[in-house]
Amino acid sequence: MYPLGFLPFFCTVVPEWGAVVAALVIPILVLSLWLYAIVTRSSSTHADDRPVRLPGSSLSHILPFFHRRFDFINQGFQLAGQAIYQFTLLRTPVIVLSGEAARRDFFQAKDLDLNAGFKFLSGAIPMMPGVTSNLEAQRIALIHKRLASAQTTDRLARLLPQILEDSRRAMDSWGFSGTFDPFERLSELMFQSTVRCLAFSELADDGPAVRRLKELYDILDTATTPATVLLPWLPGPTAIRRLLATKRIYDIIRTKLDERTQGGIARDDTPQMLIDAGDERMIIIGFVMGLLVAGARSTGTTASWLVTFLSGHPQWKEKAAEEVRRLIGEHAGPAPVSPSSDARDQRYTPGPSRTAPASLSALSATLSAIPLAAWEAETPTLDALIRETLRVAEPHVAMRQYLPPAAPGEKGGMPGPLHLGGKAVPPGAFVMYPFSDVHLSPEVYKDPWRWDPARKEMNLKAPYAYVGMGAGSTMCLGKRLAILELKLVTALFVLGFEELRAVDAKGAPLSALPRPNWNDILTCKPPAGSCYVRFGRTAAAPAATGTASDRSDKLKLTSTGSGGLTELREQLDDGKASYAYVRVQYSNDKESTREKFILVVWIGPDCKVMRKAKISVHSADVKSVLRVYSIEVPAREKDDLKEEPIVIKLRKVWSTY
Repeated sequence: MYPLGFLPFFCTVVPEWGAVVAALVIPILVLSLWLYAIVTRSSSTHADDRPVRLPGSSLSHILPFFHRRFDFINQGFQLAGQAIYQFTLLRTPVIVLSGEAARRDFFQAKDLDLNAGFKFLSGAIPMMPGVTSNLEAQRIALIHKRLASAQTTDRLARLLPQILEDSRRAMDSWGFSGTFDPFERLSELMFQSTVRCLAFSELADDGPAVRRLKELYDILDTATTPATVLLPWLPGPTAIRRLLATKRIYDIIRTKLDERTQGGIARDDTPQMLIDAGDERMIIIGFVMGLLVAGARSTGTTASWLVTFLSGHPQWKEKAAEEVRRLIGEHAGPAPVSPSSDARDQRYTPGPSRTAPASLSALSATLSAIPLAAWEAETPTLDALIRETLRVAEPHVAMRQYLPPAAPGEKGGMPGPLHLGGKAVPPGAFVMYPFSDVHLSPEVYKDPWRWDPARKEMNLKAPYAYVGMGAGSTMCLGKRLAILELKLVTALFVLGFEELRAVDAKGAPLSALPRPNWNDILTCKPPAGSCYVRFGRTAAAPAATGTASDRSDKLKLTSTGSGGLTELREQLDDGKASYAYVRVQYSNDKESTREKFILVVWIGPDCKVMRKAKISVHSADVKSVLRVYSIEVPAREKDDLKEEPIVIKLRKVWSTY
């Protein structure tokens, strides 16, 4: 119960009661003096070129900085009355910049260290000595070089179909229609995609391992507190959680690396590139650990908000769909066979003339046939969607530390200050530039909170008027890969989902989308439960299949229509067996409508015995293609296909979700 070490020491020189008092009082006294020194740190006036200091003690800045950073920064500008100010976190000076001149100087400065700034002011990446922290500049440069090599044209072209297929599998698991939280589902999807692109392929193929890995990274986020950032040596409960999560992440990556190197089987993935280059073990593990969190978090946030914005702006969903249809028409030859069975002998046909259910597998295979060059250079609408989403919903604060090289010619060998926006930054100080200064500025963007990919302001030539994914000498090193991932996932959504609609927790359409929460520095999420996306997969209805003849076992498409169950009953033949894929639309209340898909297995009352006997075999074949439906409806009489009892069944099924 006593500070370890003090009590035994004092017991050797004073009586026990005195030792107990000394062991308690002296540490408290030292801590009090330290806090007093912080609180009463001089706030005297500075030279004209020094940033003005925020009023209040250092301790009063800590909680708002970490928990309400967007509000804290903006209130700081109001309190300081200037475009540049400084405050302290404990005894560490932090300078906040704004304005065109400071922005230009910040992004052009050469002695601002990104890694040091992000490590101190964020604290949200796993830190292991020699793996993700305490890395020499030479090792950091090597990791950056390897990341560039992971984004070559050849490498991205090979990754393209894998990204689509991983995304397709995730979307298939959601069902044919329903409601999802975009800030959960898209985060999971993009994490899977990032694992595929940057980690071991064996890991990407292991769904439970990927989910476990994401859970561990989420622990790192939730366990990041002011104490773990400012006092990383303090062994508190959250620090221990972070340490254990980091160790488990390390063990997962290390195990996959050991299995790869010991098994001797080379794979076509990014870690194999590092292995073949002879990189040391810690470089490979550090590369995967660090880039997974850096890539998946920011890309997942952008994807979540992009789909949310599309769910509230159907006109932009259709514009994006038209662009992807054009790409398919101009570049996609015969669709390659997908690895999954339900894409065999299928071809996705874009446009209103499509008469068969749109399989996501067929769509994924068709999109894979579009060359990388087309995705990167011929998608102005997708580019605009991503760019505007990054502007409105990426709560980034660029963080750097001024670490200049020693200047022997100067007095005492100490380097001089760095001037940003006309204000002096002393060596060792941390510097921050909030992207909101320009992205949410009404002086640069009209109605800045409004999401509008058609903005004319996007063509501004003012210096660094747009800094999404970085600017100047500090561009996002994974930008090419991240943009490709976002485009591919968006293409699957706009063509693969007929309905994307923003709704509340009860399923009612939202009158307005929520505003991104810039105080949430990781995901920008709106308040919990305030926004969901109701979705319905793209498909025609009804579509009926049957055998070519009474003697043939070959299935063929016999008819399609748009009249629902009523029209289907008229088309069914009493002497045949058929299968129908039908869209059923019904209302739960006055404000919302649902669309579900059912699979009808029709055996007419006059169907021959041998044909009835083969139904089980044919049903398996049909279900391998039409895999996603809410319920299966066996029908022997046409009265079995009346709409009311089928809707009751659908309501019962979906009432559990």
